[in-house]
Amino acid sequence: MSGRGVADLRVTSGFSGPYRWVGSHGAEFDGPLAGELAARRDALAAELEPVVSRVSGARLEVKPASVAVHVRQVVDRDAAAALLDEARSIADSSLTMKPGKDVLELAVTDADKGSALLRLAGELGAAAIVYVGDDLTDEDAFRALGASDVTVKVGEGDTAARYRVPDTSGALAVLERLADLLA
Repeated sequence: MSGRGVADLRVTSGFSGPYRWVGSHGAEFDGPLAGELAARRDALAAELEPVVSRVSGARLEVKPASVAVHVRQVVDRDAAAALLDEARSIADSSLTMKPGKDVLELAVTDADKGSALLRLAGELGAAAIVYVGDDLTDEDAFRALGASDVTVKVGEGDTAARYRVPDTSGALAVLERLADLLA
């Protein structure tokens, strides 16, 4: 489960095998986005590209179900904030805004990680879910899960997760401990 597109997620993760890949915050649940939604995404990218290119260090990423404006590398933090505000103003009300860490993703669907995670759990017949996440978009999953599930926030910030670890090393320790308990 990722905000990344499925193709990007497979490459980035380095995993192969019989996994269920859910990308684009759940929009890529049963395959890639196509047709009218893909055309809307492409039109949005064309509209945002000149705006983003004016800000040094900013980057536009076209994902399968959205367009993301990244400002992590923008040195001028006022310019970064102004760019994200301008991107918000360009977005029409039919788009779903997904703010993240130094990024604003504008999605052409209303898919979210929480809904997709519950759908996946239902299809798999999962008795419980362990969900570990570090971004604002993971909050949808944290809020969707129940008391028998384990939710872990990686890093700082407000969260609906029941547990928190400080960094990715902490997340790895949680997963290793879980593997030990299951063995």
